[in-house]
Amino acid sequence: MGLELYLDLLSQPCRAIYIFAKKNGIPFELRTVDLRKGQHLSGAFAQVNPLQKVPVLKDGDFILTESVAILLYLTRKYKVPDHWYPQDLQACAQVDEYLAWQHTTLRRNCLRALWHKVMLPVFMGELVSPETLGTTLAELDVTLQVLEDKFLQSKAFLAGPHISLADLVAITELMHPVGAGCQVFEGRPKLAAWRQRVEVAIGEVLFQEAHEVILKAKDSQPVDPTLKQKLLPKVLAMIQ
Repeated sequence: MGLELYLDLLSQPCRAIYIFAKKNGIPFELRTVDLRKGQHLSGAFAQVNPLQKVPVLKDGDFILTESVAILLYLTRKYKVPDHWYPQDLQACAQVDEYLAWQHTTLRRNCLRALWHKVMLPVFMGELVSPETLGTTLAELDVTLQVLEDKFLQSKAFLAGPHISLADLVAITELMHPVGAGCQVFEGRPKLAAWRQRVEVAIGEVLFQEAHEVILKAKDSQPVDPTLKQKLLPKVLAMIQ
């Protein structure tokens, strides 16, 4: 059995892995796990990942379940261009620094923006107070400023003159609030120009293909009440 990737392109890290594998010609079997249908909670999927989360990489009998670990595994196993994970010590350290920072900052805030603005009220039928949404969007704005000032600065990409894993992870995170209708690039010309460079480096067709699901998140159908009872506690724990 060849490489298998268990993904749902509604998920930010799943999109990063999908884009990376497609862009670099890495052959894989796509195993779609529909989060909105609760497929990650099934007994069959628990046999693959007891944590009941995507993404998952299965390479023969070997299984990885964390997105950054999966991306690094793919860079090391396959001959991908060095710019994705630079050989230069300092550039490599900059990629590592961003990947370590983003878990509890940009990812958290982008995830909360999507769920508070769209997924809880539209998909779950749960009201979100204007105060809660306002706080979430304000926190996202602060994090975007850190992304610009600390990581992007005046560089073309987050770790230098070429796209890297840092940029790929960052752009897929930022498309979460974009999918919720947030104008995250408005009034931020430096960040908007960076987005355009990233999209060109990835390829516009692949970029749009990977983000088609998230850009239609506002059209999600309400969840079945029985499934909602299973999903809601996990969602609330995820976005707290």
